[in-house]
Amino acid sequence: MSPHRVPIEAPGGFAPVMAIGQEDGAGKIALVSNAAPLPTVSLAPAAPSPLEGSTGISTVVGPFAPAAFAPVYLTLSGDWQGLVRVMRSTDGGTTLHPLTIGGVSWAAYAGNACEPVWAESDSSAALYLELAPKSGTITYRVSQ
Repeated sequence: MSPHRVPIEAPGGFAPVMAIGQEDGAGKIALVSNAAPLPTVSLAPAAPSPLEGSTGISTVVGPFAPAAFAPVYLTLSGDWQGLVRVMRSTDGGTTLHPLTIGGVSWAAYAGNACEPVWAESDSSAALYLELAPKSGTITYRVSQ
């Protein structure tokens, strides 16, 4: 017996059928089928390779081009003192802007951390790390 064919039994001689449809763009119903499936949510693109390394000198590293609408995680570790800031650029790194929320500095660290720092929706944006250790070595990782 085919999975699409249901036997009809007495006494009714009929079987109720239910179908799902959606608007076809012209205001008519289009039954859901293999040719006209229900719309689904697009999944985020594959995560980019992490930006990772370590430094004992002041430097800027990047770019990290995040996948859209997924949290970006920053991990900082090591025995160090100094400052690390996550920076954003939409012009290939020529201009770096510190992250802010409501006009207040965001994603600036003076110690080890492991947390989500940003979610990007602009495909032209990339993130950079401004690393300024005063002593020790900072080990960093930016990932999704």
